[in-house]
Amino acid sequence: MGKKSTTASKVSLPSALAYSASASLIAATQAEAVTNEITQAVNPVISGLADAGNGLPLAVGSAAAIAGLAFLLATTDPEKRRTDMATEAGGDEMKSVKDYFNTVGFERWEKIYGETEEVNKVQLDIRTGHAKTVSKVINWLKEDGELSKGITVCDAGCGTGSLSIPLALEGASINASDISSAMAGEAEKRCQAALEAAGTTPAVAPKFEANDLESISGKYHTVTCLDVMIHYPQDKADAMITHLASLADDRLIISFAPKTLAYSILKRIGELFPGPSKATRAYLHYEEDVEKALNAAGWKVCRREMTATSFYFSRLLEAKRA
Repeated sequence: MGKKSTTASKVSLPSALAYSASASLIAATQAEAVTNEITQAVNPVISGLADAGNGLPLAVGSAAAIAGLAFLLATTDPEKRRTDMATEAGGDEMKSVKDYFNTVGFERWEKIYGETEEVNKVQLDIRTGHAKTVSKVINWLKEDGELSKGITVCDAGCGTGSLSIPLALEGASINASDISSAMAGEAEKRCQAALEAAGTTPAVAPKFEANDLESISGKYHTVTCLDVMIHYPQDKADAMITHLASLADDRLIISFAPKTLAYSILKRIGELFPGPSKATRAYLHYEEDVEKALNAAGWKVCRREMTATSFYFSRLLEAKRA
């Protein structure tokens, strides 16, 4: 029996070209000239993806369209690009991710997660999608009356503080970390500015540090990890989930790029257009695999949401001890 998949809505060709970025978050600017060049060959295939995602027969326009897409897939090698990048980092894939987010990745994502207008359509859409995911997490905690209690929150993979900062403003005690020292430093700077602007002095000062997920320690009421699993293959994601679960006393909230037939194909098409923003691997995950890892760690999913914009797709799960 096949894997269960999240139903995907019909996606246009421009969305497909940027999908490898949208799922998580490795974003890129689309090239209109290249899009126009292959539209005739690929559009019939993309038109059928929505039906495939809904469990209906995959409709393709013509043998020429399939041949055109097959040629593009065969003549590109994103895996080689990423392997070369990891090799440059001594064969350590996580180090290559760290190097990326301390350099060109930081420059890109600092803008995407900021307020500057110097972003393109794709980047703005990803900013909007990520903000929706953050808002859902905050609303969950508010609905349960948790934030007013000053709960401790470990924000693993905090980026520039898009979740940590509003939680700190709401009264949570924050311990945030990111594999990138540049990201963690930017998050701390933004948090201090936000607290000063709000005239708020937390009982416990928010803490930001550079740390990989596997090295985080301590105990917290709530552990969050948003849009980070895209950097982990499933076996490492399982270990990461187990570790994060061991840090949480009451609640674990994670998000990931869902793996479906349609999304997988769209991601691969997006990889036809290499660039520095797509230099790291991007892994999609079956929801049932993520939930299985949570169950194995003694946790049960109690709430779930899906955020989908044109270029951002993220499945959000909240789990509590079983």
